[in-house]
Amino acid sequence: MTINWQQYAAPGCYDELIDDHSRPRLAAGALCEYLASLSDEDLRERKTAAELAILVMGITFTVYTEGGSIDRAWPFDIVPRIIPKHEWDRTEAGLKQRVQALNLFIDDLYHEQKIVKDGIFPAEVLEQSVNFRPQCIGASPRHGVWAHICGSDLVRDKDGTIYVLEDNLRVPSGVSYMLENRVVTKRVFPELFEYQRILPVDDYTLRLYDMLASLSPRPGDHPNVVVLTPGIYNSAYFEHSYLAQQMGVELVEGSDLEVGDDDCVYMRTIEGLERVDVIYRRIDDLFLDPEAFRPDSTLGVKGLMRAWRAGNVALANAPGAGVADDKVVYAFVPEIIKYYLDQDPLIANVPSYLCMREKDRNYVLANLAKLVVKPANESGGYGMLVGPHATPAEHKRFAELIQKDPRNYIAQPTLSLSTSPTLCDNLMEPRHVDLRPFILSGPTTYVTTGGLTRVALKKGSLVVNSSQGGGSKDTWIVDTEGF
Repeated sequence: MTINWQQYAAPGCYDELIDDHSRPRLAAGALCEYLASLSDEDLRERKTAAELAILVMGITFTVYTEGGSIDRAWPFDIVPRIIPKHEWDRTEAGLKQRVQALNLFIDDLYHEQKIVKDGIFPAEVLEQSVNFRPQCIGASPRHGVWAHICGSDLVRDKDGTIYVLEDNLRVPSGVSYMLENRVVTKRVFPELFEYQRILPVDDYTLRLYDMLASLSPRPGDHPNVVVLTPGIYNSAYFEHSYLAQQMGVELVEGSDLEVGDDDCVYMRTIEGLERVDVIYRRIDDLFLDPEAFRPDSTLGVKGLMRAWRAGNVALANAPGAGVADDKVVYAFVPEIIKYYLDQDPLIANVPSYLCMREKDRNYVLANLAKLVVKPANESGGYGMLVGPHATPAEHKRFAELIQKDPRNYIAQPTLSLSTSPTLCDNLMEPRHVDLRPFILSGPTTYVTTGGLTRVALKKGSLVVNSSQGGGSKDTWIVDTEGF
């Protein structure tokens, strides 16, 4: 049997490939026609080929359990998610706008705090921020950029509207899987790339290196750039090693670096100490420097903050950038864009209720069964309540958590996330998806062509995180002009 798109349906949702009349959308027409020409056996062979490629390439992620950690093969669906280029152009512009405003916001918070003094951003939100770093007050990273690498999560509601769900400005991960997804898809469907205008993604690591190199405190053609990892047991270690290898730079741990008496950072090598100019750090703020933050940290480098503040080394992302990576701050981003850029947001936020406000809190407590409740600083889908799928006991527990610490919670309506056709047990079924594009900010701003599409492989689930049963798809930005 071949795929019959007339029998495919995603009721109540916007589907990325198939419209409400069971017809392929314009940008997806060639893909859907091709998939319909394949037999069940063909599809099984392609799926097996993808799984083998992932094993051979060693594409893994780590799941933490009570007994330790487990490396698993990256879960991947062979059916791409497609976005037409004309739609992506506006999304890209909206992401650039958003990151520009957020970098201005972060810089303002560590200097004059004009946005607080002008009454646009509440002082109490800043005072209770767990990611504001007093150690960064007065610091001025090069280009005025704090969040050099940002991963903003986008979702589409049932009417087709795209929203920003959250901004990841601390140590965003996932870009290596975006790149590897494209490599695997080319192996599985090489013929599809011959006659479709699918925009490339493989220039990302070059763009990343150029951006990092631009931060160097020493003028020169070949700055010494390193990737700082917590080590092999970190869930994103595959990505750390992948990006270092692709950029042709050293992958280091904290014990490989030291800060000299001249407040410069040096890497230990078999030929002696070698000065480091730029550190792409994949370690959280509090573990970066035991002298400035947690004294018990063995992951960071003693004196690193001294070297950074002295301007002798660049850190990406800059310490303290996480002050804007807070779901309560997220609710103020439209005002932040208006304040710093005097523009309306090109991409809307999901409507949000701040539990720190009495009126919002009362509404949330009365409607927990309808809402998604999120803690301000968790990630990976942890610590949240999906009201319609939760039990009365869970509703009660979250009501207590909100009342105990209202500043720490926001709530949002449960969106009907868009779906995309996904091969499930040899059947083509709709599964909910989101999208994480990556934005690089330096002298210029670059947005990946698409991003990492994450898919909830469990039927009906809205949780797309790989650590909780989600997977991913290749994301195609297709130029349909002239078609």
